[in-house]
Amino acid sequence: MKPIQTIGIVGLGALGTMYADLFTQALGREHVLVLADRARTERYRRDGMWYNGTLCDLHYADAAEVKEPVDLLLFAVKFTGLEEAMATCRHLVGPETTLISILNGISSEELLIREFGPERVVWCVVGKVSAQKEGNRVTMFPVVPPAGEMDLGVPQGFPDQHLRRLTAFFDQIGFHYVLPEDIRVTMWSKLLCNVGCNQAAAAYACNYSVLQSPGPARETMLAAMREVLAIARAEGIPLSEADITLWTAVIDGITPTNEPSMRQDSKAHRKSEVELFSGTVRRIARRHGIPVPVNDWLYQTITEMERHY
Repeated sequence: MKPIQTIGIVGLGALGTMYADLFTQALGREHVLVLADRARTERYRRDGMWYNGTLCDLHYADAAEVKEPVDLLLFAVKFTGLEEAMATCRHLVGPETTLISILNGISSEELLIREFGPERVVWCVVGKVSAQKEGNRVTMFPVVPPAGEMDLGVPQGFPDQHLRRLTAFFDQIGFHYVLPEDIRVTMWSKLLCNVGCNQAAAAYACNYSVLQSPGPARETMLAAMREVLAIARAEGIPLSEADITLWTAVIDGITPTNEPSMRQDSKAHRKSEVELFSGTVRRIARRHGIPVPVNDWLYQTITEMERHY
């Protein structure tokens, strides 16, 4: 398998913009394609993207006009846009293309595997970052440097040649990553954080300062996390109170005036990732007969808010 030399990135949210800028600086703009449909590509070219106060020099490409498969295809869209993104870029997945998703939750890898097969998908978690995106301007605040560090892996029994290829590429460009013992546990732990932090901020229309202080929003955040513990154990995922302690410390260390992404979505009247968070919790809880009243309330509250946009 040849080394990674070309990268396609689908989605220019906060993380997509960060990785597009980082990989472009490492490889050069002709080797890193920001892929979208024609209308979105034209808008990117017209308006540009700014990252931490600097205009990015990115290669915006209409995916339909790109003919050759890329070596690495990174999905950075919202979960609601993943099916469309896979369809847009299906022709760019060749026999040796490595696939990675930086989406939140525990579902995107399953969708990629269903579409493209398990052998080429590297499982990934990005954590401990706080970002603000307003229009075409992204500001990234790494909670623990370096910014954008990935946890990577494949479940036991899955082929690992694409994982080894990706880590060799990251070693080459000096990009930081971690190889946890069990990537599924890491993904569930991050889900626990998002289910509590992101959803409480959206439901209570608040920034991190409210989540960091005693009161209903923080209590709801912690209770939602504990419901994730219950369903994780039922699924055979060994999470514990230590995961809640870890993520609470991370949340408490974020700049108080920053806002979780779901709060940013609600302020901009964008559809959020509620289905990916409490939606997932509720579906798994029903399968095991486990009550999750806090996530039921969060799901109902947030979906009702979104109906009025």
